[in-house]
Amino acid sequence: MAERGHPDFPLDPRYPSDPIVATAVSTDYGALDLAAARRWGYGWDPAKPVVPRPKGRRMTNAEFMDLPACNDETNRHLMRGIDVGRDWLYASTRATDVDKAVERDPRLRAAWDEWSRCMAEQGFTRYHDPVAAYTDEAWQRGSDGNTRHTERERATAVADVTCKRRHHTAERWHYVRAQKQAVDIAQHRDRYAAGLRALRTYRANTAEALRKLG
Repeated sequence: MAERGHPDFPLDPRYPSDPIVATAVSTDYGALDLAAARRWGYGWDPAKPVVPRPKGRRMTNAEFMDLPACNDETNRHLMRGIDVGRDWLYASTRATDVDKAVERDPRLRAAWDEWSRCMAEQGFTRYHDPVAAYTDEAWQRGSDGNTRHTERERATAVADVTCKRRHHTAERWHYVRAQKQAVDIAQHRDRYAAGLRALRTYRANTAEALRKLG
C-alpha cells in the first residue's frame, strides 16, 4: 500500500463503511450454553462482538480502491509453492462432502427427530434441525449479525439447549461426524497429507514475510 501512495496505511484498518456481517452458527451443533441462551437467545452480548473489530482508522476511499490489488499480491507471495486447487482447498472440499454424508446418516436423523419432538412438546416450532432454530429469520439479525434477544427468542434458545442436553443431541452428532471424518481421511490419506504440506508451506511463507517486515 505504501508503494501505491499510502505510506501511513494502518496495519488493522476499518472499511470506509461497516460491512454487513454474515453470522455462522455459534458452534457446529448450534446453541449449547444454557446461561447464554437465557440472556442472549441466539445472539450475544453486544459489548462482546463475535467478530473482532479492527483497531486502526478507517480506510480512505482511495486506499480502499487499491486494497484488492495489494491483497492479490500478498496472496501470491503467501501461496508460493502451493497448488491451490489440488492441495490447499482439498480438505475444505471434502468437509462439505463429509457433512452431507453426516446429514444423511440415519443415526443423526434419529437424534434430530428426538430433539425436534422435544421442542414441539415444549410448545416451540418443530424445526428440522438445531441449525434451523439458530438461523430462524424471526430473530431479525442486524447488520452485525446479532439478534434482538426477544422473549420468544430467548425461550426458544433455552428449550433448544435443554432438549439437546436431555437427548444428548450434540454428543450423538459429534460421534457420527467424527466417524465419517475418520473414514474419509483413511480413504484419502495421501491427499490429506498433501493438504497438510500445503498448510506448512503457507506457514513458512508467512513466517518469512514477517521476518522481512521485522
